Amino acid sequence: MTKKGEKSPTSGKLENQKLKTYLILQILQQKTDEDHLMDAEGIIDELAELGIDAERRSIYRDIQAINEACWLLERLHEGDKVDIYDAHETIKKDANDKEKIICYKKLSKENKGYYVKQRRYEPEQIRLLAESVYTAKFLSAKESDELANVLCDFVSEHQAKVIKHDAYVTDRIKTDNKNVLNYITTIDDAMATRLDGEKHEPEKISFQYLGYSLSDLKLTPKRKGQVYVVSPYKLLVVDGNYYLLACIGSKKMLTFRVDRMKGVKRTGKPREGQEVFAAIDLKNYAKRAFGMFHGDEARVSICCEKGLLDTMIERFGTGSGVVYTKTDEEHFTVSAIVGISNQFFGWLLGFGEDVKLMGDAETVKKFTDYLDDIRKNY
Repeated sequence: MTKKGEKSPTSGKLENQKLKTYLILQILQQKTDEDHLMDAEGIIDELAELGIDAERRSIYRDIQAINEACWLLERLHEGDKVDIYDAHETIKKDANDKEKIICYKKLSKENKGYYVKQRRYEPEQIRLLAESVYTAKFLSAKESDELANVLCDFVSEHQAKVIKHDAYVTDRIKTDNKNVLNYITTIDDAMATRLDGEKHEPEKISFQYLGYSLSDLKLTPKRKGQVYVVSPYKLLVVDGNYYLLACIGSKKMLTFRVDRMKGVKRTGKPREGQEVFAAIDLKNYAKRAFGMFHGDEARVSICCEKGLLDTMIERFGTGSGVVYTKTDEEHFTVSAIVGISNQFFGWLLGFGEDVKLMGDAETVKKFTDYLDDIRKNY
């Protein structure tokens, strides 16, 4: 026992008791789920490693307080008029653990303890988000790992290991450009109408654009390092890649892969091309720009073997202007407006005799000329 006026030898640790309740919640969130439990002794051991003394009864009180606080905050978030006394009575009467975030469970005689039941996100949701991060081609492997770690903070460490392991099972082509996230921020800032709380006029950006070199198969600046100056309008994610829709000059709209950009900077010069961007139907533009729809548009009809219906719907959709009709018991015809190009013709060739281009005579003539040109190479 210490004398009056003397400092207790444990007073340093007692100061940290203020952190104990918060740390218990963090420990249980990190280390427990419905299949991984932790009893009071385990919690005490975890706290001891952090330099905090605890005893059983205080653990029970802290878990009670956590459940009450979380219940209260959730109700307030939903707009309910409640107070801490309502929380205390609700948790006290919650015999079936419907309202608690931390519950007690007994899996076996040896395996029993507490776990975090209610989380803002389900493991399946985090798994889907993590998989999206890993499949994003515009992120480097390191950036994918860092973002996946952020997501996995919302589940237990046991669930996180499973999610990360499952997300790695498929090979993925990743960019080597480690500045993509910074570039996206710079582009967003350039397009913003308000920046740092103040009115901002959207501005142009500058960058070098990279392409592969045949000599070493590495990305190098195109056009001898020429600096592109464009007016950015929209960031698009297509097939795992980030693209920027931007105007060159005031009339020509083009797309650029963000992971192929280098040295993205804001120029401070006002953006151009507002009228051109306003006239774009983004949905149809994306189909033309990222599919086979380059070139002058024309309506075509394609007679297809009936097993290709899913493929054609995935390509052309079922929206306005696309018509599907039954030709006979084994075939159907799809009519749609497409950009006539070699990419379109090459796509058709991939189906061999299962498709036949019909309709617009000029387009059919271009297709047969395309076939003749290919034959000349053999």
